Parts: sequence; structure tokens; C-alpha cells
Amino acid sequence: MLSAIQSYLLPIIKLYLLGLKVLLVQLFSRSFRLPVMPRQDGKVAIVTGGGRGIGYEVVRHMARLGAHVIIGGRDEQEGLAAVRRICEEYKEAKVEFTKLDLASLQSVRQFVQSFKERDLPLNILVNNAGVMLIPEGRTEDGFEQHFGVNYLGHFLLTWLLLDTLKDSGKCGYFSRVVNVSSSAHRIGEIRINDLNSCQCYSAHAAYCHSKLAQLLFSSHLHQDMQLGGFPLSSCAVDPGMVDTALYRHLWTPLCLAHSAIARLLFREYFKDTKALVFCSDTVHHKLVRELRFLFYKYRADSNCFLPKYVNLKTGKSVMTIITFFLVTVMLATMLDI
Repeated sequence: MLSAIQSYLLPIIKLYLLGLKVLLVQLFSRSFRLPVMPRQDGKVAIVTGGGRGIGYEVVRHMARLGAHVIIGGRDEQEGLAAVRRICEEYKEAKVEFTKLDLASLQSVRQFVQSFKERDLPLNILVNNAGVMLIPEGRTEDGFEQHFGVNYLGHFLLTWLLLDTLKDSGKCGYFSRVVNVSSSAHRIGEIRINDLNSCQCYSAHAAYCHSKLAQLLFSSHLHQDMQLGGFPLSSCAVDPGMVDTALYRHLWTPLCLAHSAIARLLFREYFKDTKALVFCSDTVHHKLVRELRFLFYKYRADSNCFLPKYVNLKTGKSVMTIITFFLVTVMLATMLDI
């Protein structure tokens, strides 16, 4: 009984303390300055969850730079409304919506098949969509929802599009996979014997676990591509504390105060897509080629995707790395990819 209470309450306490720390650092840090971005004419990008929030702003910025952007999302009405707004703002924007439900592996496969049938290149993949602190539930395929949507759906999407991404990077520009991560990965664990969080469910813990899995995959993919000499890089971005709809499942007392606090202290998502847009720029491959370490350690302002060395005595253990690779192999076998 005591163990169950600890398993439930400890992640809540840790996550909110971490959030407070990130918020304080964010308030007293300089924001990332976006350099002049070159045109992206002829480039094709996919942004998951691009119908609102941070994803919408990334789509908007890319469209303004001339990229052909495909929004992948579950809500068709929301996605089409986003397309209309962007096209009204930029008359020459090339933006479209395609249905994609990351909680359904079948939907992910159908999305990729539909994309590949068009024989388009793919220069940028932004894995932005996600869920946070939602009640216990399972995806269509029986996976815990945070793990299934935040990590597994994006894992399959990236894997199935990998050949297209590699082929599209052969014309002098690196293709790019950008994962929208979170500092919550610091609290996460990879539990190979309880991927679905069945033993004792905590939405806070499940979210942290999924973000760690996503971060490790991003890092492993980058290493793999660099070792293979492919013109494709992978990086992760932590946007910090941003006022988006993700926070609607906060703990009830905090949810009530969220609206007032967010307006005063959180970043506005339309002002905080800079690092994401910079990461997505296929021209800045020299900078992103520096991402050759296994763990990312975000800079204090939570904007930077550049990695730093992490002491494994204070960071995640080597066993976590090995465990994650085993999990990835298991998933690849289970998903028949």
C-alpha cells in the first residue's frame, strides 16, 4: 500500500518541483534569438499536431519561408481550419492537412502510404504532437496512451519515413527529424517489464517515461545516421513552459489557477517556436551535426537543443541505455517493421 502511494505521489511532487525550477530559470534567462532564416522553397515538411499551439506556429513559419507543409493530425476540422488561416495570411502558402492518429498504428501506416504514393521528397519531419497527464487509457493497439502517442506513434512514423528522409538529403542539404521533447525526461525511467504502466499507474510518471523514450530514440537515431554517413540528422527541442492546451489535464487545484498564472509567467507559443524553426532549417546542418552524444542536457533557458556531456554518475545509467535499445528492438519486432 505504501509503495503504491509512493509510486503515485512521488512523480507528481518531482514533476511540479521540476516545473517550478524550469519556470524560474526561464523567467530570468535570455530568450533564444532566431537568426535570419533562408528560404525553404522546394522543401517538404511534415508537422504532427500542426493544427494548433506550437505545431501551428511552426507550420506557419515554414509556410512563410516557402516550404510545402503537411499537417498530420487527428482532428480534421481543426487541421483544415489551420490550413485556411495560414493560406489567408500568406496567399502563396503551400499547406495541407492529412489525417493522422498517433494512437493508432494502422493510421500511422495509412498516413505514410498516402504520402509515399505522391512520390514527394521529405526534408523535415517535426514530431510535435503529444498528450500530457491524461487519465489512464489504452491506444487502439493496447499501449498506455502517453507511451503510445508521444513515443511509439512517432517512432513508427519516423521509421517508415526514414528511407524517404535519407534520399531527400542527397542534394546538398541534410534532412532533419525534430522531436519536441520536455525537461520532464529527467524524471523518466525505461521499465522494460512494465511499458504500459500496469503495476501502478501515474499519469505524471507515464508522461515523463514517454519523453525519456522519445529523447533516447532521437539521440540514437542521430548517432546511427552519423555513423552510417547519411545526410540526415535528428535533434530534440525543449520549448520550455509554454501556454498551450496540453495543460488542461493538470492536477485540479493547479488547473484552476493555470489561466491566470500562464498569462503572466508562461511563454506564449507564437513567441517560442524559434528553436524549433531553427532546428528544422535544413541549411544549418553543420550545427546540428554536432549532436553526436547519447544524452541531451538542455541549456538553462530550455530553448537549446545543443547537447553537452553528461556525467553518467549523475545522469541516466548505462543500463537505461541498454534497456532502451532492447525495448526498441522488441518494438520493431512487435510492429513488424
